[in-house]
Amino acid sequence: MAPLAGCGRKPPRAQAVPSGATVLALGDSLTSGVGASTDAAYPAVLQRLSGWKVVNGGISGDTSAQALQRLPDLLQKHQPALVIVGIGGNDFLRRQSTSATRANVRQICEQARAAGAQVLLVAVPEFTVMATLGQLSDHAMYEEIASELKLPLHRKGWAGVLADATLRSDQIHANAAGYERFAQGLVDTLRATGLLAGG
Repeated sequence: MAPLAGCGRKPPRAQAVPSGATVLALGDSLTSGVGASTDAAYPAVLQRLSGWKVVNGGISGDTSAQALQRLPDLLQKHQPALVIVGIGGNDFLRRQSTSATRANVRQICEQARAAGAQVLLVAVPEFTVMATLGQLSDHAMYEEIASELKLPLHRKGWAGVLADATLRSDQIHANAAGYERFAQGLVDTLRATGLLAGG
């Protein structure tokens, strides 16, 4: 079943990122891999699954504003072919302004593209009362940004992992199995959008 068939639009078709290319995973503790060892963090798993050189640009506790501040140096240093943007969870946890978070995430995506990288946006769950009961859904902001900027979006990755107690190390972080599951799902999206060659 094509998840976007009913939306009247196809996901943007991307250029395949060649094997051995540098990919930057920008994010917070879910990217850095809190709750598991460094080699179990999702960027390390993605590197194994994709054949890319995946740079772990995750810093625990980072907000979208802090990630935006770090981005120019990361782009200059690594010159990635693709930037995977998964940031915003700490903004939600700290009840920061959604409009400010949206502006930061949008700017991150635009800056990465301006530097010549392709961008994949990763939806982060909205932390609500239902989330504490294990019912997580993506924050609507990510769908809006992906639609506005015509970016591919990885949906329900973290929402699916963090809703399953067996895949978590605590309430807001995955364990090694959770990061593995997330990376596997990410690979499916990367293939579906054409960023990763192969079926």
